[in-house]
Amino acid sequence: MAEFDAETATESQRPRPLSPHLQVYKLTLTFVMSGFHRITGFVLYFGIVLIAWWLIAAASGPNAYANFEWFMGSLIGRLVLFGYTWALLHHTLGGIRHLIWDTLHGFEPAEREMLALATIVGSVSLTLIVWVVGYLAMGGPR
Repeated sequence: MAEFDAETATESQRPRPLSPHLQVYKLTLTFVMSGFHRITGFVLYFGIVLIAWWLIAAASGPNAYANFEWFMGSLIGRLVLFGYTWALLHHTLGGIRHLIWDTLHGFEPAEREMLALATIVGSVSLTLIVWVVGYLAMGGPR
């Protein structure tokens, strides 16, 4: 096999550059938030199954709805619902962050980090607020 000579090579003979990979990128908060935004979008896609189950159970009668209520009242059901609540709020705030960027604002490094941190803090805070308000609206401890 002949060696490659860059000086005499034509455009079609040049080796293609390697694409950057995770070892090249610096792990920044905005980089992590991009991944979380994709993951929460995926979670929301499958969370629609919960909403469909709820509506179908409600339309199917008291026994079917009782099964749904039993699952959502269990520890696993509550954890799933808590995670779904966080994913919904996190993805929404991530969308607002992208909307801010669409207005050509927030692109300075400090602003990007602040918006990413605000998305994390906001989604966790709002999730806790929604659950506390919901808990109190349901009558608190039974």
